[in-house]
Amino acid sequence: MASETQTIDTLSFEDALRALETIVRQLESGDVPLEDSISLYEKGEKLRQHCQKRLDAAQARIEKIVAGPDGAAAGTQPFDAPDR
Repeated sequence: MASETQTIDTLSFEDALRALETIVRQLESGDVPLEDSISLYEKGEKLRQHCQKRLDAAQARIEKIVAGPDGAAAGTQPFDAPDR
C-alpha cells in the first residue's frame, strides 16, 4: 500500500486525473465485484487527494502574482509551496 501511495505521488495531475476517471467508469458500470469496488474506491480517493493537492499548489502559485494599482499583473513573487 505504501508503494502505491509513492507511485500516486509521482503522477502528474493529468495522469492522476485520467486514472481517477478510469476508476469512476469502472465503478459506475456496476460490473465490479464488491471487494474490488472497495479497493478501487480507496485508490480513487488517494488519486482525488493527489489531484486536489496539485490544484491547491497551482492556486497558491497563481495567487502570488502581484497586481498593480490598476488590477493588472505587475509582476510575480517567488512562491515557496508548503509541503502537504
